[in-house]
Amino acid sequence: MKRLPVNDEIYIGFQIAPMIDVVFVIMLFFMVMAGAVRVEKELNSQLPGTAETSGSADFVDEQIITISPEGEVSLNDEPFDSAKSRALPQLKATLMRLKQNADAAKTPCTVTIISDETAKYSRTVDVLDALAVAGISSVTFTVNEEE
Repeated sequence: MKRLPVNDEIYIGFQIAPMIDVVFVIMLFFMVMAGAVRVEKELNSQLPGTAETSGSADFVDEQIITISPEGEVSLNDEPFDSAKSRALPQLKATLMRLKQNADAAKTPCTVTIISDETAKYSRTVDVLDALAVAGISSVTFTVNEEE
Protein backbone atom coordinates (compact mmCIF):
# COMPACT_ATOMS: atom_id res chain seq x y z
CA MET A 1 0.00 0.00 0.00
CA LYS A 2 1.13 3.25 -0.96
CA ARG A 3 0.81 6.21 1.30
CA LEU A 4 -0.43 9.54 0.11
CA PRO A 5 1.66 12.53 0.87
CA VAL A 6 0.42 14.55 3.85
CA ASN A 7 -0.23 18.12 2.96
CA ASP A 8 -1.62 20.44 5.62
CA GLU A 9 -3.14 22.89 3.18
CA ILE A 10 -5.58 20.60 1.43
CA TYR A 11 -8.96 22.33 0.84
CA ILE A 12 -11.81 19.87 0.58
CA GLY A 13 -14.45 22.49 -0.24
CA PHE A 14 -17.95 23.21 1.06
CA GLN A 15 -19.78 19.97 1.87
CA ILE A 16 -23.37 20.28 0.63
CA ALA A 17 -24.58 16.76 1.56
CA PRO A 18 -24.66 17.32 5.37
CA MET A 19 -26.45 20.63 4.86
CA ILE A 20 -29.15 18.95 2.76
CA ASP A 21 -29.59 16.31 5.49
CA VAL A 22 -30.07 18.99 8.14
CA VAL A 23 -32.62 20.84 5.96
CA PHE A 24 -34.58 17.61 5.43
CA VAL A 25 -34.60 16.86 9.16
CA ILE A 26 -35.86 20.37 9.97
CA MET A 27 -38.49 20.13 7.22
CA LEU A 28 -39.62 16.75 8.58
CA PHE A 29 -39.91 18.24 12.09
CA PHE A 30 -42.13 21.09 10.91
CA MET A 31 -44.31 18.75 8.82
CA VAL A 32 -44.92 16.50 11.84
CA MET A 33 -45.63 19.44 14.14
CA ALA A 34 -48.06 21.00 11.66
CA GLY A 35 -50.31 17.95 11.98
CA ALA A 36 -50.40 18.27 15.77
CA VAL A 37 -51.65 21.89 15.76
CA ARG A 38 -55.29 22.15 16.81
CA VAL A 39 -57.50 24.29 14.69
CA GLU A 40 -59.26 27.00 16.64
CA LYS A 41 -62.99 27.00 16.15
CA GLU A 42 -65.08 30.11 16.05
CA LEU A 43 -67.39 30.48 19.01
CA ASN A 44 -70.78 31.85 18.17
CA SER A 45 -71.32 34.39 20.93
CA GLN A 46 -73.00 37.72 21.16
CA LEU A 47 -71.66 40.60 23.14
CA PRO A 48 -74.03 42.36 25.50
CA GLY A 49 -75.76 45.36 24.12
CA THR A 50 -78.99 47.22 24.42
CA ALA A 51 -82.20 45.30 24.08
CA GLU A 52 -85.69 46.65 23.91
CA THR A 53 -88.25 45.17 26.25
CA SER A 54 -91.91 44.99 25.51
CA GLY A 55 -93.11 45.20 29.10
CA SER A 56 -92.02 46.35 32.50
CA ALA A 57 -89.59 44.27 34.53
CA ASP A 58 -90.78 42.71 37.78
CA PHE A 59 -88.68 43.49 40.81
CA VAL A 60 -88.48 41.51 43.98
CA ASP A 61 -90.87 42.75 46.63
CA GLU A 62 -88.90 42.82 49.85
CA GLN A 63 -90.70 42.61 53.18
CA ILE A 64 -88.97 44.17 56.18
CA ILE A 65 -89.46 42.85 59.69
CA THR A 66 -88.11 45.00 62.49
CA ILE A 67 -87.50 43.87 66.05
CA SER A 68 -87.35 46.59 68.70
CA PRO A 69 -85.28 46.39 71.89
CA GLU A 70 -88.48 45.74 73.86
CA GLY A 71 -89.33 42.73 71.65
CA GLU A 72 -92.04 44.33 69.55
CA VAL A 73 -92.21 42.91 66.03
CA SER A 74 -93.44 44.94 63.06
CA LEU A 75 -93.79 44.03 59.40
CA ASN A 76 -93.25 47.00 57.06
CA ASP A 77 -93.66 49.40 60.01
CA GLU A 78 -96.98 47.82 61.03
CA PRO A 79 -96.85 46.30 64.54
CA PHE A 80 -97.88 42.67 64.99
CA ASP A 81 -98.73 40.73 68.16
CA SER A 82 -97.62 41.74 71.62
CA ALA A 83 -94.05 41.83 72.84
CA LYS A 84 -94.74 38.87 75.14
CA SER A 85 -96.35 36.61 72.50
CA ARG A 86 -93.86 33.94 71.49
CA ALA A 87 -96.15 32.25 68.93
CA LEU A 88 -96.72 35.42 66.84
CA PRO A 89 -100.04 34.20 65.30
CA GLN A 90 -100.85 37.45 63.45
CA LEU A 91 -97.38 37.62 61.92
CA LYS A 92 -97.55 33.96 60.86
CA ALA A 93 -100.93 34.46 59.17
CA THR A 94 -99.72 37.57 57.34
CA LEU A 95 -96.50 35.89 56.22
CA MET A 96 -98.46 32.88 54.94
CA ARG A 97 -100.68 35.19 52.86
CA LEU A 98 -97.59 36.99 51.51
CA LYS A 99 -96.01 33.67 50.55
CA GLN A 100 -99.21 32.49 48.80
CA ASN A 101 -99.46 35.76 46.87
CA ALA A 102 -95.80 35.55 45.86
CA ASP A 103 -96.24 31.96 44.69
CA ALA A 104 -99.35 32.89 42.71
CA ALA A 105 -97.50 35.77 41.05
CA LYS A 106 -94.39 33.56 40.57
CA THR A 107 -92.17 36.12 42.24
CA PRO A 108 -89.66 35.46 44.99
CA CYS A 109 -90.67 36.38 48.52
CA THR A 110 -87.70 37.86 50.37
CA VAL A 111 -87.65 39.09 53.94
CA THR A 112 -85.10 41.27 55.67
CA ILE A 113 -84.96 41.14 59.45
CA ILE A 114 -83.72 44.36 61.04
CA SER A 115 -83.01 43.64 64.65
CA ASP A 116 -81.95 46.18 67.22
CA GLU A 117 -78.55 45.47 68.75
CA THR A 118 -80.07 45.23 72.23
CA ALA A 119 -83.01 43.00 71.20
CA LYS A 120 -83.09 39.51 72.65
CA TYR A 121 -81.89 36.74 70.39
CA SER A 122 -84.87 34.58 71.39
CA ARG A 123 -87.19 37.13 69.74
CA THR A 124 -85.27 36.78 66.48
CA VAL A 125 -85.68 33.00 66.77
CA ASP A 126 -89.44 33.50 67.23
CA VAL A 127 -89.55 35.51 64.00
CA LEU A 128 -87.49 32.84 62.21
CA ASP A 129 -89.95 30.20 63.40
CA ALA A 130 -92.82 32.24 61.96
CA LEU A 131 -90.95 32.49 58.64
CA ALA A 132 -90.36 28.74 58.62
CA VAL A 133 -94.07 28.04 59.20
CA ALA A 134 -94.92 30.36 56.29
CA GLY A 135 -92.38 28.58 54.07
CA ILE A 136 -90.22 31.63 53.39
CA SER A 137 -86.58 30.68 52.99
CA SER A 138 -85.05 33.80 51.45
CA VAL A 139 -84.12 35.75 54.58
CA THR A 140 -81.41 38.33 55.21
CA PHE A 141 -80.34 39.93 58.49
CA THR A 142 -79.17 43.38 59.44
CA VAL A 143 -79.06 45.64 62.47
CA ASN A 144 -80.42 49.13 62.99
CA GLU A 145 -78.19 51.76 61.48
CA GLU A 146 -77.53 54.78 63.61
CA GLU A 147 -78.65 57.95 61.89
